[in-house]
Amino acid sequence: MEHARKATIMRQANDIARNYDERINQVKVRYLDEEQHVLIANSEGKFVEDTRIHSRLAIQATASEGKEMQTGFYGPGAHAGFEFIENLNLEHYAGEAARIAVTMLHADECPSGKFPVIIDNEFGGVIFHEACGHGLEATAVAKNNSVFANRIGEKVAPEIVTYIDDGTLPNEWGSLNIDDEGEKTRKNILIENGILKGYLIDKFNARRMNAEPTGSSRRQSYRFNPTSRMTNTYIAPGSSKPEEIIASTEYGIYAKYMGGGQVNPSTGDYNFAVMEAYIVKDGKIDRPVRGATLIGNGARTLQLVDRVGNNLAHGAGMCGSISGSLPVNVGQPMIRVSEITVGGTKGE
Repeated sequence: MEHARKATIMRQANDIARNYDERINQVKVRYLDEEQHVLIANSEGKFVEDTRIHSRLAIQATASEGKEMQTGFYGPGAHAGFEFIENLNLEHYAGEAARIAVTMLHADECPSGKFPVIIDNEFGGVIFHEACGHGLEATAVAKNNSVFANRIGEKVAPEIVTYIDDGTLPNEWGSLNIDDEGEKTRKNILIENGILKGYLIDKFNARRMNAEPTGSSRRQSYRFNPTSRMTNTYIAPGSSKPEEIIASTEYGIYAKYMGGGQVNPSTGDYNFAVMEAYIVKDGKIDRPVRGATLIGNGARTLQLVDRVGNNLAHGAGMCGSISGSLPVNVGQPMIRVSEITVGGTKGE
């Protein structure tokens, strides 16, 4: 019976996306649920058990017209069971996946150059997850393979930036009761008002760093050695309203939804595709553009954040590293970076 209920929700999401526009010609809906039982026992006398349940619905819509084809994606997830899937607003998530695809179908080519870039909330936080978050993990810090190593107490960002990893957020995709060394998860403030306050530390690297573990040790399964990893990592909300951020931007790029990317963890150099982007002109969102890529250095980009919005939201994703693939949340309110190199398909 439960399989039938799951299939019904998948069909509903499919139908919503397909019926959004006649140009939607393909929809993929993937359903994931996982129940993981964990037992941690060690020579220090630790004996802890936990059960972890994750659910996610991933919706990808493809729009085509003539020779043009574009895709849109949305993938909400939670540390919760089927009740999370049942209560999803499918009109929103499936509709957004289809809307992105249709909007980008005949968007102009993105200009290239250096511009102010407004990055929207939710999965927009993936840039700082990749370009800064990994650099704050003890896996890199303990070996001095991070631009943030040995910099506790230094100003690494403007005062408006506070960066947090919190594995205790109720039912969020990256949340845990305990980490994979049996430590209780906690709220770790990594950067507070621009000042570097701490790292994400597992037990092994805690000994190397002469520091305390932070409940941040994770692994995909018993097949991997646990090490320091993120959970729910986000930029804390600021005081700016999203409409104020846009209105104060004379010319720039608005990255509404981010796509995939890559980063060199030892340097923080990154490049990320933007799934849905717009030109901002004279304080207003102008026309959609496609082919935008954000190119930069995480530590440098962090320093150039000049506006932080008040609309914090989280987005679900999977993070791969030496201890396997793990569910993590990335999050932020809308932010503005005063300058990022934008790779596009035409000069400006």
